[in-house]
Amino acid sequence: MSNVVRDIKDVFVDAGCQGWLRAETIGRPDEVVDVGGEVPVVAASVYKLIVLVALGRAFDSGLIDAHATVRVVPGDCTPGPTGLSLFSDPVTLSWLDLARMMVVLSDNAAADVILGALGLNEIDSAIGDFGLTSTRVVGGTAALQRQIIHDAGTLTLPEAVGLLASNNTIHDSAAFDPAYTMATSAADINAVLRAIWTDKAASAHSCEMMRTFLRQQIWPHRIRSGFPFADIVVAGKTGTIGPVRNEAAVVEIPGEEPVAVSVFTRAARSDLSLPIVDAAIGRAAFLAVTELRTGSRWLR
Repeated sequence: MSNVVRDIKDVFVDAGCQGWLRAETIGRPDEVVDVGGEVPVVAASVYKLIVLVALGRAFDSGLIDAHATVRVVPGDCTPGPTGLSLFSDPVTLSWLDLARMMVVLSDNAAADVILGALGLNEIDSAIGDFGLTSTRVVGGTAALQRQIIHDAGTLTLPEAVGLLASNNTIHDSAAFDPAYTMATSAADINAVLRAIWTDKAASAHSCEMMRTFLRQQIWPHRIRSGFPFADIVVAGKTGTIGPVRNEAAVVEIPGEEPVAVSVFTRAARSDLSLPIVDAAIGRAAFLAVTELRTGSRWLR
C-alpha cells in the first residue's frame, strides 16, 4: 500500500467513517490515486451530475429549450433544505436557471422538475453512453424521501429524518444501501467529470455551462476546505443523505492540469451535522491531489 493511500484511509478512520476515493489528473489517465474507487456507493445528490449531463444533451438535441420558461409551485415541490421548495410563491424561470439551482444550491425541487421533464430514459442513455457500470438513477429525490419515510415507519419526512438521525437506537433505510437506491462509484463520477472538462459529455457550449455551474457551487465545507486559497477553483457537487456525505469535484490550480476527485463516505454516527466527516473529505482530497501534483503513478 502506498503512503498516500494509507494516509487517506487513516483520515477516514479518524473521522469515524468509511471512505472511497478516486483522484485523477484530467488528460493523464495513468495518474490516479484510488481508494476503493470501483466500489458501488450511495450517490445521494451527486446523482444530479448525471441529470445535468442529460439536460445538457437535451439542450443540444433540441428536446428542451434552455431558455424556455417553466412555472414552479413551491407547495408541489420535492422538499429540501435549500431552493424552490422554501419559496412562498410560485416562480417562473428558465430550464437553464433551474439547472443552476440544482447544482449551485443542490436544489431538490429543481432536480426533480428537470428529471420529470427528461424522463429516466434520457438518464439511462447518458449512463450507458459513458459506460458507467456502477451508476443507477431510480427516481430522483422524491423517491428517496418516500423510501426513508417508509423505512422509518413515520408519516412525514421531518419525523423520519429525526428518527434516523438518532444515535440512541439503530435505524437503517434502503436509501443508505447502494444495492437498493441511486448508486454510483468514485470511478464512474470521475469519468463524468472528465467528460465535462474535455467537452465530451455534450457540446462544447453545454460543457462550458456545466463547468460554470459547478464552479458556482456555494458549499465550502468539504473538498473546498482542503484548498482554502483564493486562486484555486473547486468546481463540485455535494451529496448528503443520512450517514452519507459525498462530494465530487474538479480542482483547478493555476498553471496546472485540473484534477478530478470524488470522495464518498458513510459515517458510523447518524447526526444531522458531522463536521469532522466534512473536514475529512477535504483532507482526503487534499492528500490525493497533492500526491498527483508530485507525479506519482496509479496508487492504490
